[in-house]
Amino acid sequence: TKEHKHCSLGLSDHTSATTLTMQSPGKSLKEALLCAQSEDRLTVGVYESAKIMTDDPDSVSFCVLAMDEEFECDIALQIHFTLIQSFCFDNDISIVRVSDMQRLAEIVGDKAEQLEDAHCILITNPADGSWEDPALEKLHLFCEESRRLNDWVPEISLPER
Repeated sequence: TKEHKHCSLGLSDHTSATTLTMQSPGKSLKEALLCAQSEDRLTVGVYESAKIMTDDPDSVSFCVLAMDEEFECDIALQIHFTLIQSFCFDNDISIVRVSDMQRLAEIVGDKAEQLEDAHCILITNPADGSWEDPALEKLHLFCEESRRLNDWVPEISLPER
């Protein structure tokens, strides 16, 4: 049997795909964020994310954009989001939106000391390239399905505590 890193959900190999896809995207997102954080694969912040995307686009696996009231009024932030979105589309990086930035900041904890830093979060691939994260796999499938329905940046609701 293949050994899984601690990101696996502890599911047996016999668990059916339908069982996996029934889990909510919000729960999968939370698990993927916590897993990436435990392995130091999270980048938090619009500028930090833009820097990684520019320097090493192949290392980026997943992007989360958080909208809030500030976003509605901040033209510069909206422009950053537009650029990040088009970068993700060009580089086949899955991307989702969340509307509860406060909850997102709680999940990623100390990485987002200032809430305004949580507007953009990237999950990067591990340096050695060997890993399996079922939660992230489900998110990629969710995004793929959404794109088929012409929802290019689907919105996900994060689970409550």
